[in-house]
Amino acid sequence: QVRLVESGGGLVQAGGSLRLSCAASGLTFSSTDVMGWFRQAPGKEREFVAAQIRNNPTTYYGDFVKGRFTITRDNAKNTVSLQMNSLKPEDTAVYFCAARLRFSLGIRSPNVYNYWGQGTQVTVSS
Repeated sequence: QVRLVESGGGLVQAGGSLRLSCAASGLTFSSTDVMGWFRQAPGKEREFVAAQIRNNPTTYYGDFVKGRFTITRDNAKNTVSLQMNSLKPEDTAVYFCAARLRFSLGIRSPNVYNYWGQGTQVTVSS
């Protein structure tokens, strides 16, 4: 059974930082082609945040990130992290970890991912 478990969410003031982590089990993490982060605010669609492809240092970010977030994949620990700096109130959302077993085009779309975590709440106060 594949499980993705996010942690690290919480309440932070605007301008602050949080580090989200996602622990994966039940899959061969080192062979999982794409690990990504998405977010969803109330009443809005799920939005692409970041992704990293296996054995590829290139990282992909949503347009709104603008250098504030960093995704890091650790195949030895079966984890993917999202360091978020300079947080803004509009970053408030539930953040989800996602896994795509085989690379495909469209990794910015939530529809291509095979597995999802339960999400972790991030709230940024003004």
